[in-house]
Amino acid sequence: MSLEAHLAELERRHQALKIAIEAEKAHPAADDMKLAELKRKKLSIKDEIEKLRHETVPLTAH
Repeated sequence: MSLEAHLAELERRHQALKIAIEAEKAHPAADDMKLAELKRKKLSIKDEIEKLRHETVPLTAH
């Protein structure tokens, strides 16, 4: 899998988790434990995306 495809998949999963979090919040009996787990997963994916993007940015000499 290319880096671009991997990043696209991570971004898709991040967006899906965002939607799932909003849906859970809108539920009258929102489960706090489930919300916390969804948020942890979303943050983990965000961190992985940022790490991959940072690693691919070429360093410039000054």
